[in-house]
Order: sequence, then C-alpha cells, then structure tokens
Amino acid sequence: MSRYKIYDQFGCYFLTLSVVDWVDVFTRKEYREILIESLRYCQKNKGLEINAYVLMSNHLHLIVQAKGDIPLSDILRDFKKFTGRAILASIQEHPAESRREWMLHRFAYRGRTNNGQREHQFWQGDNHPIELYSLPVMAQKIQYIHQNPVKAGWVREAKHYPYSSAGVYAGEEGILDVVPIDLMQGPFPQEDFQF
Repeated sequence: MSRYKIYDQFGCYFLTLSVVDWVDVFTRKEYREILIESLRYCQKNKGLEINAYVLMSNHLHLIVQAKGDIPLSDILRDFKKFTGRAILASIQEHPAESRREWMLHRFAYRGRTNNGQREHQFWQGDNHPIELYSLPVMAQKIQYIHQNPVKAGWVREAKHYPYSSAGVYAGEEGILDVVPIDLMQGPFPQEDFQF
C-alpha cells in the first residue's frame, strides 16, 4: 500500500502517471494525441483544472485540481482507464508499430502479475500524489516539471517543448488550456515564498 494518497479531493496536487515498466509509448504522436485529447475532455466535462504539465516518453507530470463536483481520484481513475484502453487499441491497430508485440507482451505480463484479473495493464497503479500547500513547494514542482525535457536533452529551453505548460508560463499559447499559478500572488502568505 502506498503512503501517497489524495486526502483532499479538491486540493492542488502534483502527480506522476507512469506507464508500466517505463515503456516509451509516447514517442509516437498518435499516442500523445490520445492523451492530450483525453486531458481536454476531462477539463471540459469533468472539472479538471491543469496548472502545469509535461508529457514525457513514458510518464506524465501534472499539477491539477478538481474544480467541479467530481473528486480528483474519480477523474484520474476514469482518465487512466480510458487512455489505457484507447492507447492499447491504437498500438494493436497501428500498422507501422515495430514494437507492437514487445509492448503488448509487457502490458499483458503486468496485467497478469499485478492483479491477475486484467488482460493488460497500461498505467502503474500509483499516481504518487503530493499535495501542494505552499508557494515554495509549487514553484519547485513547476520548475521540476518544466525542466524535464531540458534535462532529457530534447530542447534547450523549456518553453520550446510543445507537450508542456512551460510555454504558457512564458506567455505563449499552449496545446492545452492551463491555469498558471501566480507564484507571487498565490493564496499563501508572501513570507512563505523565497527564491
């Protein structure tokens, strides 16, 4: 049992959603688009507010809040269930997927070994939620999220990576609607925030 849990269903959380065995699924645009469209759906229909994000080759970092009537855990459960199934179907149907058999084998193996009741498992079970309760913690997590593609060597500047909110924080338009956290005016006492 994980010690990480979403206690406040409408609080602000840093999350990491990881593909089982860290399989690099999101190297293909088709799979990234399934994830992005699903996030848009959750924003529009389930009240998910995205404050920051980055989609890497095998995981997704998010800073999010539930702003409607649906608890964050329920939004995440439905998001992971839908995207897992949709991406698995796309892998099975993709004519140029050279890693198809290997990936499907990994996902089938995890489905059998992790709970024994699934044909496939796409996402790791834990989202590693960390509640964000102060501006310094939020600033650190936003910086961490935005620097992922830079540290991976994919871009020189975080704002140039399209599957991230870094561009939005730099005043540019992004592929997802993001509600940036104002790190100088947030809901916390100003004395809590130091650079």
